[in-house]
Amino acid sequence: MQLSSLTAVSSVDGRYAGRTAGLREIFSEYGLIRFRVIVEVRWFQALAGCAAIPQVGALSESANAWLENLLDNFSLAGAARVKAIEATTNHDVKAVEYYLKECFAQHEELARLSEFLHFACTSEDINNLAYGLMMAAARQQVLLPAFADLAGILTDMAGAYAGLPMLSRTHGQTASPTTLGKELGNVAARLQRQADLFEKQPILGKINGAVGNFNAHLVACPGVDWPEFACRFVESLGLVWNPWTTQIEPHDWLAESFHTLSRYNTVLIDLCRDIWAYISIGYFTQQTIAGEVGSSTMPHKVNPIDFENAEGNLGVANALLGHLADKLPVSRWQRDLTDSTVLRTIGTAAGHAVIAYASLLKGLGKLQVNEAKMAADLDASWEVLAEPIQTVMRLHGLEKPYEQLKALTRGNAISATVLAEFVATLDIPAGAKQQLLDLTPAGYTGNAAEMARKGLTGDD
Repeated sequence: MQLSSLTAVSSVDGRYAGRTAGLREIFSEYGLIRFRVIVEVRWFQALAGCAAIPQVGALSESANAWLENLLDNFSLAGAARVKAIEATTNHDVKAVEYYLKECFAQHEELARLSEFLHFACTSEDINNLAYGLMMAAARQQVLLPAFADLAGILTDMAGAYAGLPMLSRTHGQTASPTTLGKELGNVAARLQRQADLFEKQPILGKINGAVGNFNAHLVACPGVDWPEFACRFVESLGLVWNPWTTQIEPHDWLAESFHTLSRYNTVLIDLCRDIWAYISIGYFTQQTIAGEVGSSTMPHKVNPIDFENAEGNLGVANALLGHLADKLPVSRWQRDLTDSTVLRTIGTAAGHAVIAYASLLKGLGKLQVNEAKMAADLDASWEVLAEPIQTVMRLHGLEKPYEQLKALTRGNAISATVLAEFVATLDIPAGAKQQLLDLTPAGYTGNAAEMARKGLTGDD
């Protein structure tokens, strides 16, 4: 059966292929091969630029231009050739080396130097740098833009509803009011903290040989300061040099990245569940779209499917990210290959996250705030003013204020009249009494509106 979005085993490349298209060039087998080719060629060029290795010698302008063209025009056909070679070698990185040697054979100057491809390298020297470049590309081209889109819509909503009062529901029960903007601002602030950590996460790399000690390098070319040379090379790729490795770069930075991304996703799971619940009690409605069906049997339904889809995919992403973070830093002795197959699931984890981000954006864009429902719930919840009343009573030294309000309100129907009659009996200054009499549930939101607006300006 021919592979297509209809025959793909994974929903990442099947049902949701349209949402994950931006990841294909990065996380696919083609993408991994392309990044390996880039690292191999750049290492070859670095060796040629080292005066302490005269056996390579400086490359001509023609040779460097030819190499740049090779990288710029690497295609699916090139990746297919690498895979054909791998069918014989049964070694994916060695297949890249042999592919490049075939390419070099087409250029007289480079053909003479082809044995300096993969010079003093172990496969992990190429792989760790390829995955580093892969993660850098995914972060910059896909994930951070998705974060920015989510931050934009949440910030806009926080600003629009900064002052809109809303009943809180701690433990699912009526509680001191807040504003819708403040609640959305909370989410935006939490997300931004994780996004900043993710963006600033150093991406480490190494290129120091079979067990991380430059063993072969120092035998072949003892006059080269290999740690300094390797450091400059890794940094030339835009990565951070890690001098402390075995055969493999230990993947701690990958675990740190995945933990941060998982925390970002967890904040979104929290948001999805809250929005779902607010839809269920009528605080939000959803724009209807002609032709869409909510239920196959109940025509009236407009289900919160975007938030459900997002929550589900975030859960799958986090399950994979958790395994990646737990497994990748663990390698038996100087090297085992358990990381090799696990690393190939990074794209799957990212795919489910990207699917979720798109669903959440879609869902947030369809929300309509039901201000009348929010106002009605506040007006039916005068008991929430028991908190400020007993707090003011405490301030003025009245006896057992908490217990008095507990007896008045707990399990009882409370109205504005009941509270007003209670406040009228209090032996407190007239100004304080009037302040309490003027309170309404909708007006009892503390500094929620101010906080929501501060969040928009980035003020502390």
